[in-house]
Amino acid sequence: MRKLIAITFSFLILAVFMGCGPTNPTEKDAENKLTPTSGDKFYGGVFRVNESEYIKNLYPLSIIDIYSYRIASQIYEGLFKFDQKTLQVVPSLVDSYAKSDDQLVYTFKLKDNVYFHDDKCFENGKGRKLSAQDVVYNFNLICTYNRNNQYAHLFTDIVKGAAEYYDATKENLSFVRTPEGLEGVAGFKVIDALTLEITLLKPNSMFLYNLARPGAFIFPREAVENYGEDMRTKCVGTGPFQIASVDEDISINLSKNENYHGVDEFGNKLPFLKAISVSFIKDKKIEFLEFKKGELDMMYRIPTEDIIDVLTESDETNENFKYHLQRIPEMSTQFLAMNNQGKIFKDINIRKAFSFAIDRQRILEYILNGEGYMEGYHGITPPVFKNYDIEQITGYKMNIDSAKYYLAKAGYPDGKGFPKVTLDLNTEGEQYSNVALEVKKQLKDKLNVNVELKISPFAQIAEKSIMGRYDFLRLAWIADYPSPENYLWAYYGKTLPENPEEKSWPNLIRYSNPKFDVEYEKALASVDQNQAMVHFMNAEKILMADAPFIVLWYDEGYRLIQRYVEDFPNNPMQYRDFSTVYFDKTH
Repeated sequence: MRKLIAITFSFLILAVFMGCGPTNPTEKDAENKLTPTSGDKFYGGVFRVNESEYIKNLYPLSIIDIYSYRIASQIYEGLFKFDQKTLQVVPSLVDSYAKSDDQLVYTFKLKDNVYFHDDKCFENGKGRKLSAQDVVYNFNLICTYNRNNQYAHLFTDIVKGAAEYYDATKENLSFVRTPEGLEGVAGFKVIDALTLEITLLKPNSMFLYNLARPGAFIFPREAVENYGEDMRTKCVGTGPFQIASVDEDISINLSKNENYHGVDEFGNKLPFLKAISVSFIKDKKIEFLEFKKGELDMMYRIPTEDIIDVLTESDETNENFKYHLQRIPEMSTQFLAMNNQGKIFKDINIRKAFSFAIDRQRILEYILNGEGYMEGYHGITPPVFKNYDIEQITGYKMNIDSAKYYLAKAGYPDGKGFPKVTLDLNTEGEQYSNVALEVKKQLKDKLNVNVELKISPFAQIAEKSIMGRYDFLRLAWIADYPSPENYLWAYYGKTLPENPEEKSWPNLIRYSNPKFDVEYEKALASVDQNQAMVHFMNAEKILMADAPFIVLWYDEGYRLIQRYVEDFPNNPMQYRDFSTVYFDKTH
């Protein structure tokens, strides 16, 4: 979300919470009441999906994990969102927009039929209409300094007055409230009830992408004033679904927003589904069994040992295959993070030694049974973006001579005297623990380096990574918007805190190189997207020369859905929009 996040962070909710909306109907009742409508579509049904990690925080400014993002994006909306088929940025809460000739001033006209979810934070519990003032209020919060805000970068150094406002709020440590006495960011201006204006400091090639990210989701002031820190679990948005009930560590149920503003191409009021039920089964084998029993409508990431059988059975000539297999290269990169400011990996020679020692082909073919798109021989950006050829980026392939050379150069010939390294990883399935065991074996066999594996809940992994309390860490970066910039922003040196004891997000590896920063900034300032891609490519080449992490492989998504599920296309980002999904059990 990111964006964790983009990072595959997941967090454990500490208490049961109840959200807004009516009680979720039972699966049986919902599935028995499919009602036909225009375009041969149907209303009704409960979509049952599983996530392998539980979530902790649905407050938009704190979302840094893919699990929270997938749920929150059904509850909240931003001015823009992504098209589920093409991943292009498209209007969501915006009816229209324009920008000045110098590309500095954006004017947004909001839809006139958007209402917040009904909730007790409003008078008489009735959700009110969205206004331009709500958007400006939210955007000022994004520019407010506090421990729960992970998205200030969306506007600071981009929007006029955002950096100054951010600095002025540093004395305020409340959860989400705007400090008293501050008028707000100069670059945000309400024109009328449905119109707002944003003034940039300079053209920015990623600005509309930023407005589609989870940090820019819109929620009402009333929710902030009523719930404060409970905003982590009290969700009031404008999205097609709203939280109905929660059974801690077991399920989260979302119910249909009856007042949703969206319609489809036939004029059908969205969403079609009556509800979404999200379970949290950690064991992929059990999840796969539940899917085959018909208890789940989708299965994402098939158990490694079942990949070959599924691929064989799903051959297009096999009419008896019960499901639809959706297979696509993903905007996801699996890698091992190294703390670039830590005692061990601050030495570039050690980082290069580790990078050259890993046999990525063996991991992909024998440990993962081919469940991956491509070995990580290049940069952190996966091979899924047009006009961005990652083969131009020189990464690392196994070269034992080079690995030993750099380890000796660091002062540890044949691994003698090298300190024990701890590789932290979370509990998300056997796939990653098997890869970690293989990495441990390879580093021992080739470099005589001892690696200790430590498996922890992701809540602990998240804390360690943000605070820099680790040596070696298994991570994945999953895009929350479709651009190479999504991968490179995490290594921008100016996001590092001045105090090394403070939290560092998104720069978890605490990397810094001024040459990288220069190219990255040039890319952001580019008006032409092709020009931006050239500078992003230059930045990534600099990044990889510093060997700040070990890219293992680029993901390929395997997704099984039941045959009655319609209008649910797969995409490289695993971006999910359930507003148009419907069930058709007539065939």
